[in-house]
Amino acid sequence: MTTRARLREMLGEPGLTVWPGAYDALSARLIERAGFPAVTGGGYAAIGSMLGEADLGQSNIRDYADHYARMCSAVTIPVYVDGDTGFGGLHNVRQMVRAFEGAGVAGLFFSDQEFPNQCGYLPGKRIVPVEEMLARIAAALDARTDPQLMIVGRTDVYGVEGLDAAIERCQLFLAAGADAAKPQGVDRIDEITRVVTEVPGPHIATLSQAAGPPKVSLAELNAAGVAAVTLPSATLFAAAEAVRRVLNVVQRDGSLENIGGDLMPLEDYYDLVGLHDALQREERYDATAAALVKDRPSTPA
Repeated sequence: MTTRARLREMLGEPGLTVWPGAYDALSARLIERAGFPAVTGGGYAAIGSMLGEADLGQSNIRDYADHYARMCSAVTIPVYVDGDTGFGGLHNVRQMVRAFEGAGVAGLFFSDQEFPNQCGYLPGKRIVPVEEMLARIAAALDARTDPQLMIVGRTDVYGVEGLDAAIERCQLFLAAGADAAKPQGVDRIDEITRVVTEVPGPHIATLSQAAGPPKVSLAELNAAGVAAVTLPSATLFAAAEAVRRVLNVVQRDGSLENIGGDLMPLEDYYDLVGLHDALQREERYDATAAALVKDRPSTPA
């Protein structure tokens, strides 16, 4: 089964699935090793890791496609990613879908913000007319070459016009052919329950560090009938804090003696990055090459 088929399948299964966010290929592999069924690649974490900056829409299609391609290559589970606004007009949306599909993603979502996009939890968002977003969805669906690629429409109108407007937009996104629709910023259980009831199809919730302390638990999401929840920035914040802690200790002590407990053991790291498998492949290739030379008939003088 392809990762795209698997992503669709898990959204139809009973119970909540959790998709932690990766900020690079290594964190994606850690997510898979921990036993999670899918990886989320969010713009917030991508901008943080690629540029060391806040998510204010300052990257582009190619940067994201390359970033997501490295994540997809590092794991065997589905990778579900952020397409911002589609990075411009309708032709940009088309190029985004083609580029991300080529990168190997299993699914993608994009929003109805004006371009350039900014983090959905920051104030000052500007939302395009719904007709413009419906045209973006049409362009995305037309650009898709693999019908299994999941395309999700996200609306950020909740923070501007409220829940009724967000639900109405989600319903229109589905009528336009999107595989799923989600209202960004809806994170209270009573409002999530209403979305699950009034917006057909699987609901993919979001619990982001950018929104502050969680207002809902995983158990509550599961009870409400939510199909999946993304944790787009937890690993980014965890990694940033761990690196800061180690560096502060080294700076304070002028020594490496007190950081050993905060570091992954060398053998664990080599196992994670596949060193031993790579060395075995190298030996096998060398042995095959040597056998070809040895067994080749000698050429008469």
